[in-house]
Amino acid sequence: MRFYTKQHLYYCGIDLHARSMYLCILDPQGEILLHRNMPCSPESFLKAIAPYREDVAVAVECIFTWYWLADLCAKENIPFVLGHALYMKAIHGGKAKNDKIDAHKIAVLLRGGMIPMAYVYPAGMRSTRDLLRRRMHLMHKRSELLSHIQNTNSQYCLPQFQKKIAYKKNREGVAEHFPDESVRKSMEMDLALIDHYDKLLTEVELYITKTAKIHDVHAYYRLRSVNGIGKILALVILYEIHDIERFPTVQDFVSYCRLVKCSKESAGKHYGFSGAKIGNVHLKWAFSEASVLFLRQNPQAKRYLDKLTSKHGKAKALSILAQRLGRAVYYMLRTEKAFDMNKFFSS
Repeated sequence: MRFYTKQHLYYCGIDLHARSMYLCILDPQGEILLHRNMPCSPESFLKAIAPYREDVAVAVECIFTWYWLADLCAKENIPFVLGHALYMKAIHGGKAKNDKIDAHKIAVLLRGGMIPMAYVYPAGMRSTRDLLRRRMHLMHKRSELLSHIQNTNSQYCLPQFQKKIAYKKNREGVAEHFPDESVRKSMEMDLALIDHYDKLLTEVELYITKTAKIHDVHAYYRLRSVNGIGKILALVILYEIHDIERFPTVQDFVSYCRLVKCSKESAGKHYGFSGAKIGNVHLKWAFSEASVLFLRQNPQAKRYLDKLTSKHGKAKALSILAQRLGRAVYYMLRTEKAFDMNKFFSS
């Protein structure tokens, strides 16, 4: 975890919300110079910090509303610090908690060089990254509908479907498979929603592949050299990483991707694992998906997975494969080399 340690004349902590924000400005001695609740607008923010523009740093907790404030600070050449929400325990650990207290604590953490930093993603790429994330959300909703059909089929102990209903051509007659009229109606609604999701996903994928600005074309094609990583998955990984130089070591990268467990130890004793929600859930999904697709039409990978399965079980074997793919992608992007299947298995 990185901390912001630069010194300034003034430190501004903001408890940011959708419509309002509580602002606190401290001097180097920790004295409160300004403590005020105000509406969320560029004009009110710039007016409030105007007397301290000589040398002020602004910090805010990483929530969904930080985009406009980060862009405004970048435009006005104001140092901006995005605090990592899960690491900022000082805000949530007090006996009393409100906007006024939170703003003061953020300013105190900033002044003391103890505010954990999250990555300020570049403004020019945020919209495409968010669209890719929205596509993933729709894919999950589609999967839930398919699972509901399969679970309902098992609920009534009916014969299993002979073909994969994920494909549209195999969904003919699925609703008629259920004898009860109410159940059939439920299945018809699921199938109609799946068809609608298929249409939306096809359109959004076509739009993304045509309009996405690939900031590193060479990195994109290196990712495509991995078996199973196609156009969309390569874009997801590329947009979520942005710059591989963010990660000094491969351990930092796989930890950020949630591909490893973080152990809790004290005085030589092991207390289990923690931090499962710290990291990028979208990269976790991307590499999990890549590990499954990596096995398709890849006998060498299947033999390797069987070897891992006999030792660790199927679930853990897939997790190990996903982690290895994550490590391979890290070194590919760092060394600027394409994926080497022989090297992957020999190591």
